[in-house]
Amino acid sequence: MVYRVIGLMSGSALDGLDIAFAEFQETSGNWSYTIRNTATYDYPAEWRERLRKATSMNAVDYQLLNVDYGHYLGEQVNRFIGEQNIQYQVQLIASHGHTTFHIPQRRMTGQLGDGAAIAAETGINVVSDLRAMDLALGGQGAPIVPIGEKLLLGDHLYFLNIGGIANISFNDPSNYVAFDICPANRVLNMLMKETGKYFDDGGQLAEKGDLKEDLLKMLNELEYYRLPYPKSLANDFGTDLVYPLVSTRNNDVDDALRTYVEHIAVQVARAVAELQGSHNITEIKGDQQTMMVTGGGAKNTFLIKRLERLLEPLNVRLIIPEPELVDFKEAIIMGLMGVLRWREENNVLASVTGASRNSIGGAVWIGLEA
Repeated sequence: MVYRVIGLMSGSALDGLDIAFAEFQETSGNWSYTIRNTATYDYPAEWRERLRKATSMNAVDYQLLNVDYGHYLGEQVNRFIGEQNIQYQVQLIASHGHTTFHIPQRRMTGQLGDGAAIAAETGINVVSDLRAMDLALGGQGAPIVPIGEKLLLGDHLYFLNIGGIANISFNDPSNYVAFDICPANRVLNMLMKETGKYFDDGGQLAEKGDLKEDLLKMLNELEYYRLPYPKSLANDFGTDLVYPLVSTRNNDVDDALRTYVEHIAVQVARAVAELQGSHNITEIKGDQQTMMVTGGGAKNTFLIKRLERLLEPLNVRLIIPEPELVDFKEAIIMGLMGVLRWREENNVLASVTGASRNSIGGAVWIGLEA
């Protein structure tokens, strides 16, 4: 059976909306995929600001934003379909939404983007709210992409995604685990905003900076890093706790960037060491320890250089895939998760999130007229 699906992903770094149109095929329990079309639409300044302020709105304004953003997503899907000339080919839309609140200890998470509004705008069936069921079952609701890594990309021992938040997956067939490591591009981009730019291209400015050892020590000692997995991070950990520590009010921007890049690399290496210490690596993969790196951070040449240096003693080799997979992995996997929800098959792994069981996550909205 072949499914033609659009996946939507809006990352916490507020850099834009990722759209991927892919075909998924299931044969005797094995899944394959083909990327048909992709695009990233930068957020206009107005939308970037509205999303940034979402968590400080009152309840009514937040709900209005949820509806407005759903219609905006639907409009962008229609734009994408028109530009790619794929009218009448899309069978399903799977939307992650834009994460605002994430409070797993209270079994609550929030992703903006009303699925009914997307379905109404596009006339296409929609799956949204992919995390909510896992939270209700006591899980972290994150990370949720490991189901796609397991079914579509399962050759590597580790998967590292460096987006607004960096997260890692460990491909143990008997006990697949994953967790959020630390804030990443969201903090780096906030630092760059003070220079009038959205991001540090290739990490060039960070590479010129000096490493501030006292600041690095302070960052590495934050309580979250001592917690066992499964665990996940809300955006405000980076924006409200970490960013003020490294901001250019206290440091030159290049020094702040240099130190924070090192912090990300140190925490990734720590996460790998922790996984290696709790699993029999040789039994799982022999001596082949590869890590696929995706997300915007995979384009940060200086960060990748520091990761390679710190992971070398752990015998881990980085693999950066083709650019479309680097940029659109999460949107592609949202598409697969939508298909699994439509088939009423598990699409969130309890071994990753800590929920009481695997679950079929997502609300379904019928966009087609009966």
